[in-house]
Amino acid sequence: MKYVILILSVILSQTGLAQLQPIGEWREHLPYNSAIDVTADENMVYCATPYSLFTVDTKDNSIERLSRVTGLSETGVSAIQYDMVNKKLFIAYSNSNIDIIYRKDIHNVPGLKRSGVTGDKTVYNIFSYGTDYYLSTGLGVVVVDGNKYEIKDSWFVGNGGNPVKVNGINADDSFFYAATEEGLKKARTNNANLSNYSVWQLVSGSGGLPEGACKNILNLQGKMIAEVKDSLFEWNGSQWSLFYADGMPVVSSNVSGNKILLCQRSSNGSSKVSILNSDGSVGRVLSQPEVISFPRKAILFQNEPWVADQFGGLSHFTSGSFEQYKPNSPEATAGGEVTVYNGVFYATAGEVNDAWNYQYNGNGIYIFRNGDWANINRYRFHQLDSMLDFITIAIDPSDETVWAGSFGGGLLHIRSDRSFEIFKQNLLIGPTIGDPSSYRISGLAFDHDRNLWISNFGAARPLLVRKSDGNWVNFSTPFLLDQNSLSQIIVDDNNYKWIVSPTGGNGLICYDHGSSIDNVNDDRWKLYRSGTGSGNLPSNNVLCIAKDKNGFIWAGTSNGIGVIQCSPDVFSASGCDAVWPVVKQGNFAGYLFQGQEVRSIAVDGADRKWVATKNGVFLLSPDGEQVVYNFTEDNSPLLSSDVRNIAIDGKTGEVYFATFKGICSFRSTATEGGESNSEVLVFPNPVPPGFSGTIGIRGLVNNAIVKITEMNGRLVYQTRALGGQAVWDGRDYKGKKISSGVYLILISDDGRTEKQAAKIVFIGK
Repeated sequence: MKYVILILSVILSQTGLAQLQPIGEWREHLPYNSAIDVTADENMVYCATPYSLFTVDTKDNSIERLSRVTGLSETGVSAIQYDMVNKKLFIAYSNSNIDIIYRKDIHNVPGLKRSGVTGDKTVYNIFSYGTDYYLSTGLGVVVVDGNKYEIKDSWFVGNGGNPVKVNGINADDSFFYAATEEGLKKARTNNANLSNYSVWQLVSGSGGLPEGACKNILNLQGKMIAEVKDSLFEWNGSQWSLFYADGMPVVSSNVSGNKILLCQRSSNGSSKVSILNSDGSVGRVLSQPEVISFPRKAILFQNEPWVADQFGGLSHFTSGSFEQYKPNSPEATAGGEVTVYNGVFYATAGEVNDAWNYQYNGNGIYIFRNGDWANINRYRFHQLDSMLDFITIAIDPSDETVWAGSFGGGLLHIRSDRSFEIFKQNLLIGPTIGDPSSYRISGLAFDHDRNLWISNFGAARPLLVRKSDGNWVNFSTPFLLDQNSLSQIIVDDNNYKWIVSPTGGNGLICYDHGSSIDNVNDDRWKLYRSGTGSGNLPSNNVLCIAKDKNGFIWAGTSNGIGVIQCSPDVFSASGCDAVWPVVKQGNFAGYLFQGQEVRSIAVDGADRKWVATKNGVFLLSPDGEQVVYNFTEDNSPLLSSDVRNIAIDGKTGEVYFATFKGICSFRSTATEGGESNSEVLVFPNPVPPGFSGTIGIRGLVNNAIVKITEMNGRLVYQTRALGGQAVWDGRDYKGKKISSGVYLILISDDGRTEKQAAKIVFIGK
């Protein structure tokens, strides 16, 4: 299969991301701070991160990102290599899929990924020879036909024909050499049966080459050099002899510009890149602190070193200085809650496993504002050393400061000046029963009176509130809950607090503090579980909750969704059980997401529901009875079908997905409606020749009526806004593309009290 790279319309700079994408298109928000591999063509340096790639054009230092959104097949890279002879970029992914890019066409080679062979199929190294590519994998050598873009052969060169990890492969005029965990092996290049293990001769342990694992094999100007036990040995035609060793462990070895570049790192953390001449002498040593902290690969490009460092990113060294390339991005993936407030996206990096145990994630909090990312974590701010696993976040509506909960480290308040307040011991925040040093904050929400409600997971009194006056109150629940576990909190239109109790099948809690927070005598509690009369949830294992435009509470469980449609009656004698939406699936109908884990639900401006599952993300109609979109990694640029959380920017309609492989976003059709048709924006305007995308009309009252007419008043098309935005494909009511010219856009609400007009211009060829 051949795919075309979709180059972004705006070149991405180091300091910011592209402008907001058009309706119906995607953008990625992957981490680019860690570099694991580097290669180059005549003008461009390619850098691989654990997630994707970026390029540096050395003519103007511009950066471009390559990912699933721009056409790559996967997220997650294990190795890259540019083939100077055939002008092709070879990309091996961490799931063993392969892309080969030639002249901006992407050729996918999925054979290794799809192979039924079990074992380690990771690609560790790539060697081009003729028109073919020889891959060092955990099983052996895999040969890819570079013209047909398919798997050509596989060589299991382990003892007895068994799989063996191959760390590197190379060749001279007579032999292929495989650096394996069993030692260095060789076979003649003209042998017609290289898949037969018996033609591979063990070299290690004789002729001066030590026995044991061989970590790499290099060809330096026709001279073969083997890496064994952090030392380099050269073959002089009859004997192996020591070429270089300095006692420091070797991370990687590589030939570039007729020199050997060694990435080295000792157990005490000291690191360097040693550049060796062809005679084994040291030509240069790079050892810049914080820039070279864990070097993974180094090359010479135009006779100057470029280093891919796991923590320092990509760096270019000149004779007396260096320049780092770290495209602005979040620190890592987001495993905790995500939210958008006033156009700013916030994400928490931490996560807990299904048993609600620590993951010891130190990546902290990411904030995306006006195209720039800020990362707040223990690596950048020493005050946060004890705060791991941030999993919940809330924005104070009074001053837009950030409150974030650490699962073990307490509560963090990030003030407007980026100073911190940390709350845990010596306050009402309680330690975990059985773990007195752990202060677990697992849910946050502000109510209508600007009181901050807090889930204090595992504490003796697990619900507390920081009132708007700064005073604290904590509460015991009247229910016997497994682990005293509370997590996500939302506040409904009645100012009731809905709280997930996530362990042991506890269920969902609704709490009303009555007329006064301080007076517990009028408090009301309700526990929702499965079963008629007990709440009628699809499962006691509640994973997430959301409130829609009607005030309904949508509860995502391990067995689908239940909707509580009568929340004002929760505490009445008649109660208020959940109902299970029924969705049509072809000629059949079934309960919504029955049998699936529903991990996150977000409500857009048109009251539609975005639902995250292990099997992709779904957009449902307002009543949940129709599926509008279903995105997976197979049918869209979604980074992974394993979606953890969703957040929506109501102003722009951008929907953010926190997936197992990183954050990405989709520009949807709905925005939040306003009280008036103010600041109406039509985009694109003018509409360029040949435009086939979606035209947006934003800044409308909810559910506005939108008419497009010719200048003489003849109706061309009519629609309704989705929330505060109407969309149009540029065709008339018969489905015909409209002609070039100027058209009127007439906007009104149902009562025709809110009227507005705008113009849109279509440009012909």
